[in-house]
Amino acid sequence: MFKLLGNFSVYFKYQPVKTDNAVFRLHNIFTTVLLLTCSVIITATQYVGQPIHCIVGHGLPTQPINTFCWITSTFTMPDAFAREVGKEVAHPGVMNEYDSTQDKKYYTYYQWVCFVLFFQAIMCYTPKYLWDAFEGGLLQTILMGLNVGVCHAEEKEKKKDVIIGYLIRHEKRHKLYAFRYWGCELLCLVNIILQLWMMDSFFNGEFLSYGTRVLGYSEVPQEQRYDPMIYVFPRVTKCTFHKYGPSGTIQTHDSLCILPLNIVNEKTYIFLWFWYIILAVILALLVIYRLVILFVPSIRPRLLHARARTIPMESAVFVSRRTDVGDWWLLYMLARNMDPLIYRELVAELIKRMGEKSGPRA
Repeated sequence: MFKLLGNFSVYFKYQPVKTDNAVFRLHNIFTTVLLLTCSVIITATQYVGQPIHCIVGHGLPTQPINTFCWITSTFTMPDAFAREVGKEVAHPGVMNEYDSTQDKKYYTYYQWVCFVLFFQAIMCYTPKYLWDAFEGGLLQTILMGLNVGVCHAEEKEKKKDVIIGYLIRHEKRHKLYAFRYWGCELLCLVNIILQLWMMDSFFNGEFLSYGTRVLGYSEVPQEQRYDPMIYVFPRVTKCTFHKYGPSGTIQTHDSLCILPLNIVNEKTYIFLWFWYIILAVILALLVIYRLVILFVPSIRPRLLHARARTIPMESAVFVSRRTDVGDWWLLYMLARNMDPLIYRELVAELIKRMGEKSGPRA
């Protein structure tokens, strides 16, 4: 298991040229590795260990009952969770089913958890895959190694001249570049909201309120208290097995089943609940921030100056007003990756070239 988990370290390698931001990587890299790690741990617990132990009566084989209850389903009685353990019920959610006035609550999700987590990891990685395909190494090609400030002066001047020539020739042609990236960020938010809905459906409507119920558990009076984690991920359940008796009549056998795998599941999903809620809020704020950049052009000079402190505010204002949102975004990303002193020289020369280009038109 440690060897498998160690292979995920490749996703956290340092990137010398960054074409995205930290929030984008939190969704695409960290969350993907988190889900894959949870899937591997649960898979190892499920298929290497013993995920279910059923207590059966005399004359019944234990292993077939375990297998039957695992591949079909087990159940609890919701009414039994509010009753006192040891007096009214044997375990939370487990009682004589003939005394129950409520329906049985069946649990069929546990054999699918590892596969669902793996599928969620693929969904989280999809925006990065799309952005890498859209971006196509453009920023790294434009930079030409100027993210490192140590280079010969002649080589630096040649590279700056090539970059400025590219920006002048391809002026107002980078809107699609910016919109594709922002679209991938929006896709991250849509993905997180969709996965929250999927997990809620997967757990029969119990997931969206799972974290809030766990937080409010200590505030409930003792006589009315039951652990919400045990309600969603019960550790002891019941299973009904039918077989033919000696005379050919159908016999019903009631088994008590222990689910040690749910100890791992409950901790996994309480962490995922908090992480997904936090990530959804951060992504929503990020999308609002991108909309402000798009529809409030006056804020762009301040953002560019905040990113590249080495350039004067007047230069940031001129460049932001002279370029459209696509070119501004490309310059912003260059500021993020390029050596600050080289970037200052680049912007100064770019302003000079832009002035020369617009001069004859005037």
